[in-house]
Amino acid sequence: MEREVTVVNRLGLHARPAAEFVRCARQFEASIVIKKDGESYSAASILDVLTASLECGVSMILDADGPDAEEALETLTSLLLEFRQQEER
Repeated sequence: MEREVTVVNRLGLHARPAAEFVRCARQFEASIVIKKDGESYSAASILDVLTASLECGVSMILDADGPDAEEALETLTSLLLEFRQQEER
């Protein structure tokens, strides 16, 4: 399963939200990959997520494969939106 998402928080996925994103991705059995600009990055690796340079406005594809793939995509998409809401508080 794939879903296109956009990073909407001002600071992008810098250290704190990237770590939270990775912790969330690791909760699922599904293998989750971030696809951006022809490259693939593991959503379960903090190094990969930071290397992907997921700045505000960047579009990426979340690709999940496994028994809970749909739930993983829903949860990670919601988390990206929550990061924006946290900034507004």
